[in-house]
Amino acid sequence: MGTLLERFDEHDGPVRGIAFHPSQPLFVSAGDDYKIKVWNYKTRRCQFTLTGHLDYVRTVYFHHEYPWILSCSDDQTIRIWNWQSRNCIAILTGHNHYVMSAQFHPKEDLIVSASLDQTVRVWDISGLRKKNAAPGTVAYDESAHRASQQADIFGSTDAIVKYVLEGHDRSVNWATFHPTLPLIVSAGDDRQVKLWRMNETKAWEVDTCRGHTNNVSCTIFHQRQELIISVAEDKCIRVWDMSKRTAVQTFRREHDRFWALTAHPELNLFAAGHDNGLIV
Repeated sequence: MGTLLERFDEHDGPVRGIAFHPSQPLFVSAGDDYKIKVWNYKTRRCQFTLTGHLDYVRTVYFHHEYPWILSCSDDQTIRIWNWQSRNCIAILTGHNHYVMSAQFHPKEDLIVSASLDQTVRVWDISGLRKKNAAPGTVAYDESAHRASQQADIFGSTDAIVKYVLEGHDRSVNWATFHPTLPLIVSAGDDRQVKLWRMNETKAWEVDTCRGHTNNVSCTIFHQRQELIISVAEDKCIRVWDMSKRTAVQTFRREHDRFWALTAHPELNLFAAGHDNGLIV
């Protein structure tokens, strides 16, 4: 069993998203109080709070290279924040229902988002990078906050929709990029896991993995093997062969629905969150 190191209790209500910074002693959290909080886990204090969302915040992630945080919300927007200046630098609009997840591409200037409007969207943020980012992950600097400038963040061409992926028959709960290949996997309330491929000019549906018997909450690619993993409200974790799109393994709980899923970046491990806890 792990050891509890600290409790962080400043959010007013449930916390829905949390992520560690890849190199700094920081993590970010967000929840039903519409707030995003950045914490230093060495000092065990909240560094600052980012406000602007008008409804529940679903997911938050740090960019792997630039001083950015990505968030999405039930207010139907995706926001990009500079955590050094503490400013919102872009608001991505286009979804017309809750945005359930949004993630940066591991290498390219892209974002993928999933929404209850039944679509997956891929966004091009190369213009935003050229305009706002200086390479490298630099520690938090108070002077950067004082010197920050407010940009025109609505209607900007710095972050634009590249593709709209339509194919799910009901709400889409999750979408994520493959770590190395031009692929996306998505999961929805139509009980389906869909695989998509993209190139420079278009994106299209490759196939559908069927077998879950209730809403699919989350899905990811295996980091090192040609596998897709998904979790659902049918109390099952399913592992799919990516080339055959068939289930190769199923883990089942007796009473607990699954909601969250993550994989270790190097080891053959994954963790799934359910109604009563976590399994690895």
